[in-house]
Amino acid sequence: MKADPFAQVKLLDVQALDARIDQLRHQRAALPEHAELARLQEAHKTLDDQKRDAQIAVDDLTTAQRKADADVEAVKRRRQRDQERMDSGAISNPKDLERMQSELGALDRRISVLEDEELEVMEQLEQAQAELDRLAAEVEASQRRIDEVTAARDEKVDRIDTEIRVTSAERPATVEGLPDDLLALYERLRAQKGGVGAAELRARQCGGCMLTLDPLELSRIRSLPADEVARCEECSRILVRTAESGL
Repeated sequence: MKADPFAQVKLLDVQALDARIDQLRHQRAALPEHAELARLQEAHKTLDDQKRDAQIAVDDLTTAQRKADADVEAVKRRRQRDQERMDSGAISNPKDLERMQSELGALDRRISVLEDEELEVMEQLEQAQAELDRLAAEVEASQRRIDEVTAARDEKVDRIDTEIRVTSAERPATVEGLPDDLLALYERLRAQKGGVGAAELRARQCGGCMLTLDPLELSRIRSLPADEVARCEECSRILVRTAESGL
């Protein structure tokens, strides 16, 4: 393939632009905030799951406390009715009075048991609520940190995207005038060779694979016409000859 030596040198400018764009894209993809956000979001999910479980525990214990309160009040009301019947003198039979007194004693014991159970539920609810409050605070703090890191990431991404747009806008003018076949070869090699399709031959070294050319290969390239497109024997990239090539 033949191409004007000026066009070949200009191809290095295209390569520099493309390399800069690739570098910026890699920089954007490798921002440390991406990894930090993934870690924070995973931790946040764990905290949120724990908070949900704690809320269920609080709800269950709240229901249990209401039931315990109702049970105590129901037995107290029954005892109060029985006590009022005794105090009213409506029961005069000694055996009935004895039986009623026994029932009052049983109700007193039942109230004591129920109040102990009620107190235990209240203590459990207090502990569960404290745990829920702690987790809620941690979830809130975790979300604030996620928001902070997200904002920092978005700011960096916007800045990088702006630079990508500015750099990409220079490309059409840079490739203008390059032969279609040379540009097509460059694009194909760039896709195959990790983003580097053309490299300068500098100090007898290929700027693509960074290998120093042996004397025989240098002699071959030296003998090529100036408009002949040279290729690296090792990596097949386009080799652009300049005054710094050492030929």
